[in-house]
Amino acid sequence: MTGTLELTIVMPCLDEAETLAACVGKARGFLARTGIEGEVLVADNGSTDGSQAIAVAHGARLIEVEQRGYGAALAAGIAAARGRFVIMGDADDSYDFAGLDAFVKELRDGADLVMGDRFAGGIAPGAMPWHHRYIGNPVLSFLGRLFFRTPIRDFHCGLRGFSRAAIEGLNLRTTGMEFASEMVVKASLGQLDIRQVPTMLQRDGRSRAPHLRSFRDGWRHLRFLLLFSPRWLFLYPGLVLLGGGLAVGAALAAGPVRIGPVVFSTHTFIVAALCVIMGVQSIAFAIIGRRFASRYGFIPRSGSHDLLLEALTLERVLLAALGLMALGLAALGWGLWEWARRDFGALTSTATLRAVVLAMTALVTGFQLMMSGFMSSMINIPIQERRVSDPAPDRRTGEA
Repeated sequence: MTGTLELTIVMPCLDEAETLAACVGKARGFLARTGIEGEVLVADNGSTDGSQAIAVAHGARLIEVEQRGYGAALAAGIAAARGRFVIMGDADDSYDFAGLDAFVKELRDGADLVMGDRFAGGIAPGAMPWHHRYIGNPVLSFLGRLFFRTPIRDFHCGLRGFSRAAIEGLNLRTTGMEFASEMVVKASLGQLDIRQVPTMLQRDGRSRAPHLRSFRDGWRHLRFLLLFSPRWLFLYPGLVLLGGGLAVGAALAAGPVRIGPVVFSTHTFIVAALCVIMGVQSIAFAIIGRRFASRYGFIPRSGSHDLLLEALTLERVLLAALGLMALGLAALGWGLWEWARRDFGALTSTATLRAVVLAMTALVTGFQLMMSGFMSSMINIPIQERRVSDPAPDRRTGEA
């Protein structure tokens, strides 16, 4: 029965016969030394080297996880854990399962998530490739802190402890290596109590290459961070493009601008118009992305964001879109009138050309807003809804 123990030590496993016995032995030794009522659980992800028998022979509880992936193995292990607290760590003997005292201390003190910090605890020679240590991990951890306002220095440390109830409430979904990032991101967005403890990383004891693939898994982590932060992926770039386009367009609306020997004129005006179009579309994507992620539980709901999203009703967006398109049609009509005045000959007036560029910008932007408004409203359609043909529920039992 779950919840009857204080601690479960979970190890995801895929062909770790060389190191699994040492990891399980250290973890069981830690439980015996500290007197903690706990268990060691190995979540096997399809090993073919006899890891399953090794786990059982050395006193671990074994579960078989059919769905492949680091995250899938960990999720299954967490779901099967009997402990109130869970400490997870790789079964490659790179982490010291005999010295988990700092993790347990913080968990007992009320922490929801306790992250190991390998940069504070020390990295043994050869334990981490140089491009992970000096490029990949620092860059991804910096982006994680920037995007999600979390103090975590080592986003991808594989040794971490947590309250099982708190982490299960985060509804973690990923099945690959990005599971580690998802846990930190959602814990930060959910404002859980996150702490860090120094952790030593040793060189793993395997003779084969690690499962981690630097560029593939690094991209998956980066992609995850971007997809879970519509502000940094869409909103901020959109605001820069929109603001820059409007500023440059306003400066050139009355005519060319000379800065030293350089003259900015119609061609720059066209570039500014394109920046406005791209900026508006990017901001619309940010709104749609935030609404989708919040509604379907990918990220926690936010009161301020929800108020803004509720204010952006389809009708209001359509009114703004129609206003822009009306402005565009008016400017386009003026341009056509100017062209007719010249007997539909060559248009050499830059003022006329700027009006046409403004007209097309307003028309395209208005159309984008209209389509984005409908797309955003589709997200508000309920997933489950009783059909008219379905029998009405019984008022006494609530059953159909």
